[in-house]
Amino acid sequence: MYEVKDKKVILEHGSINKGIIAVASGKGGVGKSTVTVNLATALAKLGYKVGIIDADVRGFSVPRILGVVDKPKAVSEKEIIPPEVRGIKAISMGSFVGENEPVIWRAPLLTGALEQFFKDIRWGKLDYMLIDLPPGTGDMPLNIMQKVPHAETLVVTTPQVTATKVAGRIGAMAEKMDHEILGVVENMAYYRCEECGHKDYIFGKDGGKDLADFMGTELLGQLPLISEVRRRSDSGNPIVFDKPDSEISQEFIKIAKIIAEREAGFDEEIEPLKLNMDVNK
Repeated sequence: MYEVKDKKVILEHGSINKGIIAVASGKGGVGKSTVTVNLATALAKLGYKVGIIDADVRGFSVPRILGVVDKPKAVSEKEIIPPEVRGIKAISMGSFVGENEPVIWRAPLLTGALEQFFKDIRWGKLDYMLIDLPPGTGDMPLNIMQKVPHAETLVVTTPQVTATKVAGRIGAMAEKMDHEILGVVENMAYYRCEECGHKDYIFGKDGGKDLADFMGTELLGQLPLISEVRRRSDSGNPIVFDKPDSEISQEFIKIAKIIAEREAGFDEEIEPLKLNMDVNK
C-alpha cells in the first residue's frame, strides 16, 4: 500500500512525514473515535497537516464527529479527493453510504476498502495520519497491524476494570505482532463539578495508569467526562477548534505535543508482517 523512502511514507498520491497513529480500544463505547478526531484537531491546531482514515468500516462515526459535509470527488478511477474540514482530510465508509445504512461485508472486502483508502485517496503531504480502528482484536485491527507495520498504536480506555482488562488484549496482540504501542489515553477519567470544582471518579480511578504500567508504556493523558464534548461530537464541531483554552482541549493539546516531540520518521527496514497461523508454536 506504500513504501518508505528517506524516512517518509510514500503513498500513491501523497506522503506522511512524521507518524501514523492507529487509535485502538478493547471495546466499544469508550470514546475512541471522539479521541481520534479531537487529537487530530489538536495536532492541526499545533500547525501539523493531518489526515484521518476511518477504518471502523462497519461502525463509522468520524464524519459526524468531525462535521464532514462534502462527499469525496473522483478525479479518476484511481484517484479521489477526500473531504476536508478546517484543514483535516478524512475518508470513511460514511463518505459513500448513508449514516443509517449497514455495511454488510466480510473481512476481505473490508481489507480492500482499507487498501483503497491508502492508495486511491489524494492525501497530499501529511505530517500525521490517524487511523480509527474498529474496537477489539478482530480481523480488521489485525490486518492493519500486518499491512501498516509503521503505525504506532494509541490505546483508548476508560478507568473501569472491565474496560482496562479488555484493552490489555490490544497490547498483547501488538506485542505478538511486534507492533509499537505509542501510549494510553484514559477517557472519561473523572467528572469535575462546574460549581465547586470537585472531581468525582465515576468509572474508577487510575485505570489508565494501571493499564499503561501493565503494557510498559506511557499514560499520555486523562480526559474528563464533559457533556459539551458529547454535544459537539453529535453536531460535528470538535471542542479543540472553538474552545482551545478549555480544560479538555488543553489535555488534548498536551497529548498532541507529547506525540509531536517524539522522534519523527519511519524505519525503512520494517516490512509488512505475516501472522504465524501454526497454533502449536
